Amino acid sequence: MREYSDQELIRREKIKNIKNPYPDKYELTHTLSEARLLKDGVKDVKIAGRISFMRKMGKLSFFKIRNIQDSMQLEFRIDIVGEEKYDFMKKVLDTGDFIGAEGQITTTQTGEKTLQVHDFTFLGKALRPLPEKFHGLQDTELKYRERYVDLIMNEDSRKVFLGRSKFYFFLRQFMNEHNFLEVETPILQTSVSGASAKPFFTHHNALDIDCNLRIAPECYLKECNAAGFDRVYEVAKCFRNEGMDTQHLQEFTQIEWYASYWNFEDNITFFKKFMQEVAKYLLGTTKITYQDKQIDLASKWERLNYVEKLTEILGFDFLDIEDPEELREKIIKQKLFNKEDLIECKSTAQLIDFVYKRKIREDLVGPTIIWNYPAVLKPLARRNDDNPKIVDVFQVVICGSEICNAYSELVDPDVQRKNFEVQLKQREQGDEEAMDLDEDYLRAMEQGMPPISGLGVGIDRLMMIFYNASSVRDVVLFPLMRKK
Repeated sequence: MREYSDQELIRREKIKNIKNPYPDKYELTHTLSEARLLKDGVKDVKIAGRISFMRKMGKLSFFKIRNIQDSMQLEFRIDIVGEEKYDFMKKVLDTGDFIGAEGQITTTQTGEKTLQVHDFTFLGKALRPLPEKFHGLQDTELKYRERYVDLIMNEDSRKVFLGRSKFYFFLRQFMNEHNFLEVETPILQTSVSGASAKPFFTHHNALDIDCNLRIAPECYLKECNAAGFDRVYEVAKCFRNEGMDTQHLQEFTQIEWYASYWNFEDNITFFKKFMQEVAKYLLGTTKITYQDKQIDLASKWERLNYVEKLTEILGFDFLDIEDPEELREKIIKQKLFNKEDLIECKSTAQLIDFVYKRKIREDLVGPTIIWNYPAVLKPLARRNDDNPKIVDVFQVVICGSEICNAYSELVDPDVQRKNFEVQLKQREQGDEEAMDLDEDYLRAMEQGMPPISGLGVGIDRLMMIFYNASSVRDVVLFPLMRKK
C-alpha cells in the first residue's frame, strides 16, 4: 500500500463528513456551454463539473467548475444556500472535487456569466490534489502519463484534443457529402501488406495461427472497391513495430480513402480541398503556423518530380540498378553519404528512400506535391503508361513532414504478383519492411477491379501541423509509455 501525502490524508479525512461521496447520478438541465448562453434571470438551472478554482470568504464565495469544453463561475451566498450548506462547502470541498449546482443565471460586475447557487450536491471526491494553479504539469513525461491531469490544468492541451474531436466530426461530414461510405476492416490480419513497415506479430489461440497487427487497411479497402463500394474510407488504427521519435509512434491513427474511376490527379484536387476546408473548420483560416514557419494552404502548392530531383542529386540514373550493393557504392562514390550512414539500408528501395528523406524532404516547407516515384518504392501503385519504372504516386510534404501518401492504384493482378515476388526478394536481402505475397488480395484482384485512386493521411501528424505541436505525443491522448 502506497504512502499518502499530507494533503491526501486531509482529503480522505473529509470523506467521513460526506454522507454519499460517490453518488450515482445528477440530473442536468444544461451543459456548461449552454448555461453560459442563457439570459440573466433564468432560474432552476442545474449544471455540474469539476472544481478548478475556489475563493472561499466569510459570507460570499466564488468557485469555478469546468469540463473539457467550457467553464462556469458559481456564486455562493450564505443567506441563499443556508449556514449549514455554506459551512459544508467551506470545510469539505476542494479543488478537483465534482459538484452539481442549481440556481439562477446572473452576470457579475466584471462581466462574467455566473450561476448564483441556491442549492448544490456533492458528486465526487478528488483524493489527489491538483497541481499548483499557475504551473500545472511541467514534467513532459508526466503530462503523457497523466493526461487526465494535463487536460484539467492546461488550456492548450484542451484545445488540441477538442480540435481532434471536431476533426472527426468534420471528416465524416466531408466524406459523406462526397458520397464516401465508411467501413471497418480487420486489425488482426494474416498477411503483411498495404505499406512498407515492420509489423507486430501475435498468436490467435482459437484458430492456432500466427497473425500480424494491421500496418495499413489498404488491401481490404480496395477489395471493397472490387465489391462495388465505389467510394470507401476507414478511420484506421494501425501498428508498426519501428523506431519512435517526435513524428512516429508504433500505434497511430490514419484515414484511408479509395475512389473508383479516379486517378492520382483527382486525389490531388480532392486532398487540397479537404485540407483547406478542414483548416477553416478547425482554425477559422487556411493560414497556419508550424515550428515558426508560416504556411497558407490556400496558396499555390508547388510540385516536385521525385525521379528527376533524385537523379539530379545522385548524378546518375538509379532506376536501372537492382543490386543494393551496386547502388550503395555509387552513392558513397558521389560522397553523399559514407558506408556507416547506409548500414541499415538493406535493399535498393531503402537506399533510395534514405537519400530522398535526407536530401529532398527535409528542405521542403510546403505544401509541396512530390510525384513521379520509382516503382520499386510502391509495389501497390499503378505503373506509369509511358515508363513502367515509375509509378503514378504523390505525397504532400509540409515543413519536412509527409502528410499524405496517394496512388493511382495497381489493379492488374499479374503485375501485382510480380511486385509481391520482388518484395519477397527484398525481404531475403534483409529488408524487414517488405510485404508478404498476399494471395487473398490477389484473388480479389483476379475477380476484377475498376480504376482506383487511394490516399492515406496520418491524423496524428495532421493534428501536429494544425496545432503547432513539436511531438506526436502532444496530440495523442494516451501515448504508450514504458512502465515505471
